[in-house]
Amino acid sequence: MDEQKISNILIEHGESLFDASKAFVKFTGDNEADTLLNDLKNHSHAFVLACVMDRQVRAEIAWMIPFRFQQKLGDFSISTLVSLSKDDIKELMTKPEPLHRYPEKMSNNFYQAIKTIDSKYNRDVSKIWIDEPPSAKVVYQFLQFRGVGPKIATMATNILARDFKVKFSDYYSIDISADVHIRRVFTRLGLVQENASIEEIIYKARALYPDFPGLMDLPVWEIGRNWCKAKTPSCESCYMSDVCISSKIS
Repeated sequence: MDEQKISNILIEHGESLFDASKAFVKFTGDNEADTLLNDLKNHSHAFVLACVMDRQVRAEIAWMIPFRFQQKLGDFSISTLVSLSKDDIKELMTKPEPLHRYPEKMSNNFYQAIKTIDSKYNRDVSKIWIDEPPSAKVVYQFLQFRGVGPKIATMATNILARDFKVKFSDYYSIDISADVHIRRVFTRLGLVQENASIEEIIYKARALYPDFPGLMDLPVWEIGRNWCKAKTPSCESCYMSDVCISSKIS
């Protein structure tokens, strides 16, 4: 198994995504919801709040939550959100149907995130990523939001760099976000042993491409989501089949 050959293919695909022209990002598949999330100029807080919600549910469900709030409120300005009490947000999150698998916990995280945006960033959370900051600083700032761990913090920073074309002074602190798809693909490609820890996967990606380990994140995630599925992998359709040890075994 040639790790370098495998990583070169993933890096090449990652570079093509990183170098592509800025395009409308389809987070949810709903045009109105995605329009809100793509509006970093006027609604940067929508993107950040969606990141805060992205835990223990399908990404599309989490990323719909800002738009669901907008529908209920008729507005999603930061001034409107700041005026809401913790009880207001809990009611919006839970009624008439819960917007998240853990509505009470996530309503508190949503509320605390709004308070952080208000007090720390003077209601303009885009201050996190303006003026080409170091990637480590951006990841650190995302980690200050209640409920956000390294996986979501690096994911958010990676989306800003790759999809929104936000410039940073470096990219080496943007790690791969080791979700279930990435763990499965790294294992099947033979890059890590079965049952490898999240930390092992992160450090393997750092070893393969120290300058920007997160560059491989979306290519690997797409492979897991589209072809390298848990029960019925479509190896014949995957562009990694020629170098994948699991494909050769099957």
